[in-house]
Amino acid sequence: MLALSCGDRHIAEHMTATIHRLHNGAAPSLEPMMSLVADDMNAVNSVILERMQSKIPLIPELAGHLIAGGGKRMRPMLTLACARLLDYPGTRHHKLAAAVEFIHTATLLHDDVVDGSGMRRGRKTANIIWGNSASVLVGDFLFSRSFELMVEDGSLKVLRILSNASAVIAEGEVNQLTAQRRIDTDEEHYLEIIGAKTAALFAAACRIAAVVAECDETQEQAFDTYGRNLGIAFQLVDDAIDYASDQKTMGKDAGDDFRDGKVTLPVILAFARGDDEEKQFWRQAIAGHRTSDEDLAHATSLLEKSGAIADTLARARHYGQRAIDALGSFAGGQAKAALVEAVEFAIARAF
Repeated sequence: MLALSCGDRHIAEHMTATIHRLHNGAAPSLEPMMSLVADDMNAVNSVILERMQSKIPLIPELAGHLIAGGGKRMRPMLTLACARLLDYPGTRHHKLAAAVEFIHTATLLHDDVVDGSGMRRGRKTANIIWGNSASVLVGDFLFSRSFELMVEDGSLKVLRILSNASAVIAEGEVNQLTAQRRIDTDEEHYLEIIGAKTAALFAAACRIAAVVAECDETQEQAFDTYGRNLGIAFQLVDDAIDYASDQKTMGKDAGDDFRDGKVTLPVILAFARGDDEEKQFWRQAIAGHRTSDEDLAHATSLLEKSGAIADTLARARHYGQRAIDALGSFAGGQAKAALVEAVEFAIARAF
């Protein structure tokens, strides 16, 4: 487990040093956060198990396939870890962390249908096993359960934060759908998409901890900033390793983004830096006319040649640093160290 040295000015140096130590076996981990919130997470898991039940057997069967499918549950853990950083003594965050996980799971079920995905976390997706209709409807069920949990909490502010995040996520997914197979998508548009479809829930998951702990607006915003930048860094790394990793590492089919015609940052950078012949390849590939394994290998070689993967990861480190900086005003300790290492872990997945 990595430890922070005393003093907030060392936090930035800590992340950089960690990245340099990766190849010496000192890879960052979510283990510190998992240990920190283990008891709370048991309570959250109990809520999840209870609220995914239904008299319709297919609902818990399908939902359980994804919920029990090996996900790290990073988003609800962030709610719990942020609450721990604030020394929150209550239990409201247990149901709210479960609500966050239900929102996330629902979006995954819907995303796999939209994308036609066949693998998720190394297993067949629910839509492959049970079909698209069942996946969409069970996703709707989980969304409904999440809102039940929010209402039970009784805070209009929490309800506003999480309901807004749900709407923003949907907007981000639609925005991505309209940008699909459009090679003219630019970096600003791409960041707008991932800021909505990924970072919004990270931000909300962190912010609601400050709400239940009755913090001031400044602390709420600090957690929002931390979560939002962590979410952007997380998605940037995901988009990079779609080309630079394998199915075992990613838990999905390699090259899915390429074959789906998703214009992610590595493609945006490689297209902008390519010569006429390379630009023509990207136009054909993103349009869906060059999707073979050989085409994927060629795309990967162009990404490496142009430095697009390296620069995407450099941007991820930039957003990761912004996330860590957002915690600067909070006292050091186990919770803060775990939240910092969560950022490092998100970035280190690419190495």
